[in-house]
Amino acid sequence: MLTTSRLNATLYLYCLFDDLILLYPVYTLLFSDTGLSVWQISSLFIIWSASSIVLEVPSGVWADRFSRRALLVAGPLLSAVGFGLWVVAPSYWAFALGFVLWGAKEALASGAFEALVYEELDRLGAADRYARTIGRAEAAGLVSVVLAMGLASPVLDAGGYHAVGGASVLACLVAAAIAARLPEHRVKAAAHAPSARGHSMTAAVGEAAASVTHPPLPETPVLDTAAPDTGYLGVLRAGLAEVRHSRAVRAAVLLVPAVTVVWGALEEYTPLLARDAGVSDATVPLLMLLIWAGATAGGLLGGVGERLSSTGLAGLLVAAASLLAVGAASGHPAGFVLLAVAFCGFQLASVTVDARLQHRITGSSRATVTSFAGMLSDLTTIAVYAGYGVIAGATGHGWAFAGFAVPYLAVAAALVLSRRPPPGISRR
Repeated sequence: MLTTSRLNATLYLYCLFDDLILLYPVYTLLFSDTGLSVWQISSLFIIWSASSIVLEVPSGVWADRFSRRALLVAGPLLSAVGFGLWVVAPSYWAFALGFVLWGAKEALASGAFEALVYEELDRLGAADRYARTIGRAEAAGLVSVVLAMGLASPVLDAGGYHAVGGASVLACLVAAAIAARLPEHRVKAAAHAPSARGHSMTAAVGEAAASVTHPPLPETPVLDTAAPDTGYLGVLRAGLAEVRHSRAVRAAVLLVPAVTVVWGALEEYTPLLARDAGVSDATVPLLMLLIWAGATAGGLLGGVGERLSSTGLAGLLVAAASLLAVGAASGHPAGFVLLAVAFCGFQLASVTVDARLQHRITGSSRATVTSFAGMLSDLTTIAVYAGYGVIAGATGHGWAFAGFAVPYLAVAAALVLSRRPPPGISRR
């Protein structure tokens, strides 16, 4: 019999191996050592995000229409092929193809993972534990990243990029096997909400932040062991209708990329930032380990984040952005301590806004709606990568990091200044 403990154990084990990729802390070094410029590396990250965009919403619809578990199995297999290609035939086009496969993997998991977790918890009467569960699942993945960073240094010294690549491929295969053991029951629920007009981006961010403080309880769904009996277009239309007609859902969808994108994109450049700070390549994974230890702490605090008010969330973003800017601009390895604390704050904020989005979705197209937020995140990420390539090429990595702290100040200002509905008033 499935229990929350067994569900959580399988989820955490899946996340552990899904992120036990020894290439994570060193692949930008691999790109640089192959002769790629900063702009070429940024273009690879753009290809990565673009490939996710192409499949983001279709994969969400597939997850709602067919099997979320099957997509979670297929994703790591695609990554395994891409990582193997990188170390067997390193070149710009091999890296590009690997990122296409990696982007496809992320698109397959985006929406499907969150929807599966939420609905399995809901089936067990534990939907209110979603933030805690997803925060711990992400923390398990981050612990795995930390382990990968700790292992990458000696493995790289012992066997070079071929050794870290082979270990990464093996981890992907194990993750796919674990995903095959995830439970999957389908949920049918009627999505209904009156339409809203005159809704600006600033108001949407404010409403989403307000909803962090007073989350509506999810409606009780009618459980069914079969997938919803609608076609691809029907599932897609249902997801679009929920985003269009529910102001709370639309606001939460907008807040997800506003909070999660910039710091997630900057993470890809932290090895280059570390190299600019004057450390050896073998020390880079250790500094990365420090940063992701901070992010892991933020994931473990996910349950605490649900109690944040809009002002509290704004304050968290301001504090994290300030630490990010100061730590990166210092140009010293000690600045990575500040970056670690900043990543803790950003991870906590990210878990919080993701949980609120899941609580607001009431229809059967949960993965599809979540994928809309993922698609917006991918589009924004491309802009960040392109901007970073230009700024870092002119000013260096430290000042580029500091410059990208500014958008969080704008988000925080919108959270504070936006007029919120008083508590007890429906946000639909």
